[in-house]
Amino acid sequence: MSEQIKAPTDAEAAAELARLAAEIARHGAAYHTHDAPEISDADYDALVRRNSELEAAFPHLKRADSPSETVGAPAASGFGKIVHARPMLSLDNAFEDDDVTAFVTKVRRFLLLDADVLVRLTAEPKIDGLSASLRYENRMLVSGATRGDGTTGEDVTANLRTVADIPQTLPADAPDVVEVRGEVYMAKDDFLRLNETQLANGDKPFANPRNAAAGSLRQLDVAVTRARPLRFFAHGWGELSAVPADTQAGVMAAFARWGFPVSDRLVTCDSVDAALGVYRSIETDRADLPFDIDGVVYKVDRLDWQERLGQVARSPRWAIAHKFPAEKAVTRLLAIDIQVGRTGVLTPVARLEPVGVGGVIVTNATLHNADEIARQDVRVGDLVRVQRAGDVIPQVLGWVTDAAEHAALPAYIFPERCPECDSHAEREVGEVAVRCTGGLICPAQRVERLRHFVSRRALDIDGLGDERIQTLFDAGLVKQPADIFRLQPHRELMLTWPKWGQSLSEKTKAGEQTAVDKLLRGIEMKRDQSFDRFLFGLGIRHIGEVTARDLARAFGDWAAFAARIEACIALRAAALQAIGESDDKFARRIALECAALIAVGGVGPEVATALADFLDEPHNRDVVNDLLAEVRVATLVHETRASEVAGKTLVFTGALSMSRDEARAQAEALGAKVAGSVSAKTDLVIAGADAGSKLAKAQALGVTVIDEDGWRALVARAG
Repeated sequence: MSEQIKAPTDAEAAAELARLAAEIARHGAAYHTHDAPEISDADYDALVRRNSELEAAFPHLKRADSPSETVGAPAASGFGKIVHARPMLSLDNAFEDDDVTAFVTKVRRFLLLDADVLVRLTAEPKIDGLSASLRYENRMLVSGATRGDGTTGEDVTANLRTVADIPQTLPADAPDVVEVRGEVYMAKDDFLRLNETQLANGDKPFANPRNAAAGSLRQLDVAVTRARPLRFFAHGWGELSAVPADTQAGVMAAFARWGFPVSDRLVTCDSVDAALGVYRSIETDRADLPFDIDGVVYKVDRLDWQERLGQVARSPRWAIAHKFPAEKAVTRLLAIDIQVGRTGVLTPVARLEPVGVGGVIVTNATLHNADEIARQDVRVGDLVRVQRAGDVIPQVLGWVTDAAEHAALPAYIFPERCPECDSHAEREVGEVAVRCTGGLICPAQRVERLRHFVSRRALDIDGLGDERIQTLFDAGLVKQPADIFRLQPHRELMLTWPKWGQSLSEKTKAGEQTAVDKLLRGIEMKRDQSFDRFLFGLGIRHIGEVTARDLARAFGDWAAFAARIEACIALRAAALQAIGESDDKFARRIALECAALIAVGGVGPEVATALADFLDEPHNRDVVNDLLAEVRVATLVHETRASEVAGKTLVFTGALSMSRDEARAQAEALGAKVAGSVSAKTDLVIAGADAGSKLAKAQALGVTVIDEDGWRALVARAG
């Protein structure tokens, strides 16, 4: 009798949804913003599907930052921003023939169509490139943008003007406003020639044509883009002041007449079977096409039906992408290298003997993490099966070496120290990722950590945004946080940089003559910092604003805090593993003892471990001590008023007229603690409009509930 799979509880589902939201967001930014995807399309799609399954099963747990509500990633710094006249949506995916049938069935159901009514579809190859939108006014190209987050994209107008396929003007019969959307891509042959040039010049080759196209279009120096062999295919539109046809195919034909490249494989289909036939034909020819594709896109042909169907969340109801299955090959594993990401995660990368997979030469593949290497037991020297899923990052599926030959190869040992900075690499109990603890000193993490350090909720240094941090880092002026406070001697150099030395239109402060002067003054104003902001700004794992504030209130100043964490480090060093105690149980026990030693509400074993790991690194202590020589950290004084909620635990839920930050501040000023979830330990729930599961749970537990007016009255009574 087979074991029945137990459905997750609300708490388990909520935790998994939180993890999926963070993971999908990270991979989305890697793909869309940084052109450096870390996982394959297939693995990314699997994460999205799992998120959708959980949201369908637990609709009350759907998050405000749900991946199902987002498109792409925010526009990157370094470019101006363009708000799309109409959102640039992403497509839902089909992986099986039945998914396509289900798509058409949903269309019929939504439109209430009889079974004998024809639903004509267009079908065309899904090109693997970078989405772009071209806006023409009075038949002149006026702007061009990337998709960005679907609402706002990067202004890459100058770069798009260099793409020969893109018309600069439209013929007289084109409408006054035309917004054409499509894919900027690089042909396979052009990609190979570009990589030959990269290698000849001693530069790093691009991983695949999509990355090459994205990296070429998103260049701040337009001359670099002009030198790259970029191409364009139109496949849709945004705003049109006059629609030239009443069907998808008709509009695309008009675009072709106006000079836009349109796929010669775009056809109309009168049935699902015909559409699937097109899919199989394109799949058969995939390797011989001059550009990379990862599937076929189907669209409802009638525009009036498209209008009625509209969209759901981030995707149109009238279109779907039918993805190709992954392609596989066998080759030799030559080495396993460790890459350190910007968040400190150590990712193993397989270096392969070059092999052709789906018309692309593959030399690198992801091995995901230490657990996956151990599970597969892949060893350097093995013959391995490689999968190129979604035409992005190949992955190793396992070894196919002769068993005796495999056994003779040494097993791979995952490193215990970071290859970038030699700091300890730690893996928390229950986590897959192994992370560098170097933080502030690790070259792979420095820029991201510096950005966090100066962010609004940390030191909040006015005028020091992402772009300027990157510029200062690249110039070698800022390598660690303390360097920010040592920029004054470099004023003359910074004045020579574009935009840095520009005069201010109005002198807001005495002595501020240029953008550099304003920045330097803003930095000087931040030499005095509260303990909680300082602690949060260090970017220690698990130390968010609330935890930093709780720790600052408990210890008052840095010296007392550091002494307590040093005691935790000493406790760990002196601890002995009991006979028969597993490594995980031992680590958990010591983490619990450290949490008990810190003795601050909300600081559990994970936080305690992260604090000890951070200060146990000599590099981190050196960085902090250097920073303390430049910054004065004030003791956090937490003043509270006597109130009827002093010492009690509160939960705010539903829509309130004030922000959550303001509500929390009010509660803490009254001596109360604010929690994120309702439990038996909750004393009071403040429920705004449309309060959901938290209100229901409070009522079930018999917790006192008041509305926002009641809360205001309570605050007023406290004086």
